[in-house]
Amino acid sequence: SGSFFVNIGASPSNPMLPHELVCRWREFFVLQNTIHWIKAIALDDQATGQPIARGHFKPINSPRFLNDCHEYIFHFTREGRTPIDRLALGVPYQHKSNIARWRHTGGSDLRCRGNTWFIPYKTILSREKQRPHPATFPMALAENCLRLHGLTNDLAMLDPFLGIGNSAIAAQKCGVQNFLGFEIDEIYLAEAKRRLE
Repeated sequence: SGSFFVNIGASPSNPMLPHELVCRWREFFVLQNTIHWIKAIALDDQATGQPIARGHFKPINSPRFLNDCHEYIFHFTREGRTPIDRLALGVPYQHKSNIARWRHTGGSDLRCRGNTWFIPYKTILSREKQRPHPATFPMALAENCLRLHGLTNDLAMLDPFLGIGNSAIAAQKCGVQNFLGFEIDEIYLAEAKRRLE
């Protein structure tokens, strides 16, 4: 009944890596959901028609490739039938007539957020001082995964790649009592411990 969330991005040198990972793990798990973590997006302002950019990304300096503004979060389960709490990340209906129109709402002004999550990085001035790990993700990303799986009293969480502890802090914020993390880099582990205190 557990969930296994894997956050992975691609690169111009290996654009198929996320998909190859999914194919390799099909022997052991079922891919139940694919979530797109949007780190940066540009939209046209409805009032002015001018583009507005939101979020942050690592620019790719190339005449051939686009900047990569998203990563995948693959939600694996053992059988593909693990219930999730779809409304834990719910958003209000834009058109309130949908509340009465759709039977599944039960009169609630909350709908499933879907599989596209815009979660920007917090702006930092110094990676060495503020985010000393090259592959961090926002704590909100781990919080979303926890809430989506469902926050039960017996929930346990394992992070085999702890880094500087963002997943541990997310678990702490969500009230998860049983957390276990692995990290081979002693500097990252010390930073994770410091941040958890």
